[in-house]
Amino acid sequence: MNKKPQSLHPRNPHQGRYDFDALVSTCPDLSAFIKPNPKGDNTIDFADAKAVFCLNRALLAHYYQVHQWHIPEGYLVPPIPGRADMIHYLADLLADGDTVAVGKSKGKKIKVLDIGTGANCIYPVIGSQTYGWQFVASDIDPVSIEVAKLIVESNPGLKKLIKPVLQTDPELIFTGVIKAGEHFDLTLCNPPFHASIEEAQEANSRKVKNLGLNKEKEKGRGKGKGKVKGAKPQNNNFGGKKAELWCTGGELGFITKMAEQSVEYAEQVGWFSSLVSKSENVPELQKRLKRLGAVDVRVIPMAQGQKISRIIAWRYKKTS
Repeated sequence: MNKKPQSLHPRNPHQGRYDFDALVSTCPDLSAFIKPNPKGDNTIDFADAKAVFCLNRALLAHYYQVHQWHIPEGYLVPPIPGRADMIHYLADLLADGDTVAVGKSKGKKIKVLDIGTGANCIYPVIGSQTYGWQFVASDIDPVSIEVAKLIVESNPGLKKLIKPVLQTDPELIFTGVIKAGEHFDLTLCNPPFHASIEEAQEANSRKVKNLGLNKEKEKGRGKGKGKVKGAKPQNNNFGGKKAELWCTGGELGFITKMAEQSVEYAEQVGWFSSLVSKSENVPELQKRLKRLGAVDVRVIPMAQGQKISRIIAWRYKKTS
């Protein structure tokens, strides 16, 4: 395992505090949600889902030239800095340690499959606009795919790079999406984290409680640092449908199923990968992948403030 990172990836543009002046200049609607914290710095209320949604729109417009981004109420509003981090670490994986190759990766015809893209289509948006990657974006939810298609069609820079595809069988991950003779350099996934809707609701309640405690710190009770740093919103996801938040067996069950089904596509995919939120799941996944015949299994740590996560990546053949 690589040395544990302490902050966002060096190429991640979302370092440090948000530049709200620059974001408002790109997305004027954000100004309605900005207010000063006790130190006089601009911030927003990260417990307000509408404020976070507007912040995301501003970030996508300012950094990725995506000016039309809307998702239905109740669907997941992702934290953009953390999603961007995964893309940058996967770019390093594709370059396989060749820093020159990373620098030249933009514009190359790298083809990526995003499994469970969601209505927000966030990984394809960031990956296509940062590195010029071509994406197939799959999901089992018809509404998510229709919204993702609308986002793609509404932004000229996305039209030739992202193709949303409906997975009609929720038990299958690659079949029906990867066509015969088709090759992908990479597949990525941010799997459902929880094993049940009750577990997801409990986790959301804890988030709300923690946000309340943070707000008290901002008022001067304790030594709170506020919530304007780019790393802080990583814990504040809002909304989310069943397929986005939970599945039978939770994270471990989903990635295990993905690993088992990946064997059939060993010749059509360079690297398979998935986010792993729970560190205790890593050893079992490593063992399972070795048993399935993976010749290279890597665990790539990521950190956004106090939040630690990692990517597990595997392949069945090594390129020369």
